[in-house]
Amino acid sequence: QDFFSSNNIKHIDYKDVTVLKQFLNPSGRLISRKRNGLTAKNQRNLSNAVKRSRIMGLLPFVVR
Repeated sequence: QDFFSSNNIKHIDYKDVTVLKQFLNPSGRLISRKRNGLTAKNQRNLSNAVKRSRIMGLLPFVVR
C-alpha cells in the first residue's frame, strides 16, 4: 500500500521534512520505488518535493 494514499495525503509538501526524510537512505539519496512501495505518480511528486526542499536548504544534498 502506498504511504501517501494510506495516510490520505493529497499533496506532497516540500516543507514537510520529517515525511521526506523517511524516503531517503542514510547517505541522503532517494529510495527506489520498488523498495518504498509508492505509485509512479507519487514517486515523481516525492522526487520533485525533495529537489525543491534541497534547493531551499531544508534537506542536504549529501550526508557525510
